[in-house]
Amino acid sequence: MARGAALKGRILAIDDDRELLANFAACLELEGHRVVTAHTLSEGLRIAATQPFHACLLDRSIGRESGLDALPRFREIAPGMRIIMVTAHAGVPDAVRAIAEGACDYLVKPCSPDQLRIAVARQLDTRRLLDRLDSLERESAQTGFQMHSKNARMHEVLQVADQVARTDANVLLLGESGTGKGMLAAAIHAASPRSAAMMATVNCPSLSADQMESELFGQARDPLTGAEASIVGRVNHAEGGTLFLDEIGDFPVALQPRLLRFIEEKTYERVGDPTSRRADTRIIASSNHDLQDMVDRGTFRLDLLYRLNVVSVTLPPLRERPEDIEGLAHEFVERFAASYRLPARGLSAAALSLMGDYRWPGNVRELQNVIERAVILCPNPQIGPEYLAISRPVGVSPAVVPGAPYSLEELERMHIESVLATCETLEAAARTLGIDSSTLYRKRKAYGV
Repeated sequence: MARGAALKGRILAIDDDRELLANFAACLELEGHRVVTAHTLSEGLRIAATQPFHACLLDRSIGRESGLDALPRFREIAPGMRIIMVTAHAGVPDAVRAIAEGACDYLVKPCSPDQLRIAVARQLDTRRLLDRLDSLERESAQTGFQMHSKNARMHEVLQVADQVARTDANVLLLGESGTGKGMLAAAIHAASPRSAAMMATVNCPSLSADQMESELFGQARDPLTGAEASIVGRVNHAEGGTLFLDEIGDFPVALQPRLLRFIEEKTYERVGDPTSRRADTRIIASSNHDLQDMVDRGTFRLDLLYRLNVVSVTLPPLRERPEDIEGLAHEFVERFAASYRLPARGLSAAALSLMGDYRWPGNVRELQNVIERAVILCPNPQIGPEYLAISRPVGVSPAVVPGAPYSLEELERMHIESVLATCETLEAAARTLGIDSSTLYRKRKAYGV
């Protein structure tokens, strides 16, 4: 792949002409694609059955075998893969048959690099549009509250959130940073009668008092003060919908009376404009601070807390809901693979074991970041622990999940980690394992332990 090129798609190219395949691969890799080649039909079928691809360049005749005859088999084992039939002999009957059997395009060789690039780009664009359509259809088929948990405490939180979502009551979401307060706010909005309108978010810690006033309420154009352009304001964006005040504990003290008035009266004025405006907006706020303690210290208004805290829910940290880690991880893998237009990924048993033992000080946000990085960097169908930017806590040995489909390598890795955690020296660990120190060194290097 060209250095610095952005990965666009995974392409399988099947032809018995090795020089042609090399030229195809070089051309497409310059465009940022990852190309896997096969020189026989059986090899191509095996690769297509075991690895995900966005598109396939399939030669019509591969040795004595017919790529055209194999089209139904490719469609069966890789239904989402867009197939471009490549042939040295152009003919209408073959083209008609190829399309009828499931090919998406027909390319006559020799073809120019531009013809190849355009043909592949067209099929990748179609694939992405179809994937997006499937996603939208799934989203439109979903109704009601769309967050789930296996943890009893979190399940209670979601039940309360589901109930309050059907009302216009203000909601205060509490919990450590990264516990998913923003995700819960979005789920409440999506399940509410206001879901057709927008949820506008204001990130309170990122704005100064002056910036907050303009960002929240808007600003009129005034060349005398340097305001060359008007700002609509988040309140206006959230008309008929929801205004999410993220980390309200960092809201400027000087502006808290204006926010209180807006919540009570639903009226506000833009900066530089005395005209009062009305907005029909529901308020959801979040905080990782102890707001009552801030009230006691005089840094947060008690009356504002009362107005925000009609219904409050406290999200538990991820370390207290370990049974949710696997489900969230799989959800993030699917999301980021689709977002970056990468093939689907799985998570190995060893990776799940490592994530289960980790304490997640950054909570769900940290898990999301770890998975995003792994999806980008891992070239394999399954993400192993070596792609997770976390480490097992000292003294904690990897847990083996009964009945899980571990490979021999994963079992060996977990056994070595367990022995290393209980032995004081590498020599003692090698003796316990029944191997010499140099063998243990090689295995540690291979497994990243």
